[in-house]
Amino acid sequence: MFQDRFRRIAVVDTGAHGGPGGVVRAVGFVTPAGDNVETVTRPCPCGAPAPYDACCGPAHRGEAPAATAEALMRSRYSAFVLRDADYLLASWHPSTRPKRLNLDPKTRWISLEVLSASGGVFDTTGIVEFRATHDQGVQTERSHFVREGGRWFYVDGVAAR
Repeated sequence: MFQDRFRRIAVVDTGAHGGPGGVVRAVGFVTPAGDNVETVTRPCPCGAPAPYDACCGPAHRGEAPAATAEALMRSRYSAFVLRDADYLLASWHPSTRPKRLNLDPKTRWISLEVLSASGGVFDTTGIVEFRATHDQGVQTERSHFVREGGRWFYVDGVAAR
């Protein structure tokens, strides 16, 4: 029987303080020798129902650009969660992109809620209003995006109420 030969594991993110009540990031099975046999991909940090490897992962890996302004915003949120400064800079429009980005390693992002979105696959501009919750509070922003050369870019954002 499968369970007799393999040990089930769960990778748990316990947060910044390593305490109880963590979030399961991946579930899989390991052989007695320690080989990973099957991994059910972790949920996407952006909150979409698709797993990370099918949601924001392809954009982060450069395999597929975000199709809409909302998809880019979600992938950028996931990049903040994963502290992927390179992706954040690459998805930032050159006209407003900072030279470097220092992400606070102490910030723990908790959830994302998209309040409104425009900027579909045939549009050249988009606006996404969202609420991102982190361990120090809530950030509500109205972000502006532009699509150039078939790719969406973050331009800027203003705090929203």
